[in-house]
Amino acid sequence: MKCLIIAAGKGSRLQSKGDSKPLVSMLGIPLIERVIRAAMEAGANEFFVVVGHQGEQVRHFLARLANCLAIKITPLVNEDWDKENGLSVLKARDVLHEPFLLLMADHLFDPELVRPLAMLTLGEGEIALGVDVNTDNPLIDMEDVTRVKLEEDDCILNNSNKNSKSNNKKIIDIGKGLADFNGFDTGVFLCSPAIFNALEQSEEKNGDTTLSGAVRILAAEGRAKAVLLDGFWIDVDDPAAFLRAEQVLLARLCDKPNDGPVAHYLNRPFSVRFSRYLVQRDVTPNQISLFSFLCSVLAAGLFMLGGYFFLIVGGVIAQFASIIDGCDGEVARLKYQSSNSGGWFDAVLDRYADAFLLFGLTWHLLAVDASGWVLLVGFMAIIGSFMLSYTADKYDNLMREWVQAGGKAGLRMGRDVRVFLIFLGAITNMVFPVLVLIAVVMNIEVLRRVRIALDGQH
Repeated sequence: MKCLIIAAGKGSRLQSKGDSKPLVSMLGIPLIERVIRAAMEAGANEFFVVVGHQGEQVRHFLARLANCLAIKITPLVNEDWDKENGLSVLKARDVLHEPFLLLMADHLFDPELVRPLAMLTLGEGEIALGVDVNTDNPLIDMEDVTRVKLEEDDCILNNSNKNSKSNNKKIIDIGKGLADFNGFDTGVFLCSPAIFNALEQSEEKNGDTTLSGAVRILAAEGRAKAVLLDGFWIDVDDPAAFLRAEQVLLARLCDKPNDGPVAHYLNRPFSVRFSRYLVQRDVTPNQISLFSFLCSVLAAGLFMLGGYFFLIVGGVIAQFASIIDGCDGEVARLKYQSSNSGGWFDAVLDRYADAFLLFGLTWHLLAVDASGWVLLVGFMAIIGSFMLSYTADKYDNLMREWVQAGGKAGLRMGRDVRVFLIFLGAITNMVFPVLVLIAVVMNIEVLRRVRIALDGQH
C-alpha cells in the first residue's frame, strides 16, 4: 500500500510551536513522523510526501527517517504550497497509478482507524473518505473542521455491531461551511487516480483546487464513498488542538489492561507526568529502567541501615521507583522505541529490584530479632514475588482470551501491589506483618493462577 502525505503548508496558526509545521515536535516526535509511523502500522510501506514551506528542512528530516525505518520516502515539491491543498495532491499524479492512502501531515490518528480504508476495494474511478459521525466529538474544532453530508442508508459501516452496506452516492456534500451535515472529514482517504481528474475538473468548473472540491465532483457522480471511522483522530491546527492531542496521547498511556489497581489509580497519574517531561530529553527507556532499579537498590540499602527514619525514607524511594518503573514503557510508546529486548531488560531488573527490597526488609527485622520465623517469612515473600512474576505471562494471556470471549477480568495482583505494601509497611513501621501479608497473598495468588492455567478457564 502506497501512501501520499500532504505536508506543504505553512501552518501559520501553529508557528508558536515551530517554523515548520510537519516538524513540530509533540511529546518528542515530529508530527510528520507520527503520521508516517501510524500509517506503517496500518499497512502502508511506501510513502510520497508533498513538501513546500521549509521544504529543504523537511526533506532532510524525511531522508533520515527513511534510513532509520528502512522504508522508501519520496519527497514531491509543491512550489505553490501557499495555495489550496488540491495542488499538493496533483503533484503525485505522475507517480501514483494505483489506489493509495492519502493523509494530512497534521492529522494524528490511531492506526486502527486507517485499517478499514486500507483493506477496502475501490470500484472503478472511486475514492473513499474516512468520516467521523460522532458529531459530539470533543476533539473537533467546529470552526475549522470540514463537514460531510452523508446518505445515511448508503454508508459503509465498519463497526462490528452494525451491518455492512455497499451502495453508490455515499457522500452527498462536503465543505467547511455546511449547515446540514452528519459527519466530519477525518483527512484519511483511500484514493484511486480518479482523484487527479476530479481536481482538474473542480478547477475548470468551479475554480476550486481544494481536496473537498474534488470530492464534491466525485460525489455528484456517485463515486465518493464514506467509511465510518470510530476512534482517535485530531487535526493539530493550532495551539489549542496541539494541547488536546497531547492530553489524549498521554491519557491513552493510562489505559493498559495489564495494570494492577495501584498502577492504574496511583502510579500512572504520576508516571505520565514524569514521562511528559522525559520525552523531551535525550533519555532512553533502558536508562529509565536502570534508574528505577538503582532507586530500589538504594531503598533496600536504607532498610538495612536500621532505624525508623531510614525505613521511612527507603519506603518512599521504593514507591517512587515503582512509579518511575512505568515511565520506561510510556516513553517507549510515545517515542516509538518499544522492543522485546527492552521489555525483557525491564523485567529482569524488576526481579532483581524485588529481591533487594524484600531482602532489605528481612535484614531490617533480623537485625532486631534474629528469628527463624523472620527468615522463613522473608524467604516465602521473595519466592512468592518471583513465582508471581513467572506466572504473569501465562495468566495474562488466559485473561485476554477470557475477556475476548465475553468474560470480565478480575483484579490483577502484581508488582505494583507488592511494592505499595512494602511502602506501607515501611512508613507505618509494621514490617513483619507486611512481609507476612506479602508472603501469604503472593503465594496464594500463584496457586490461584496455577489452578486457572490447569483448568484453562477463569
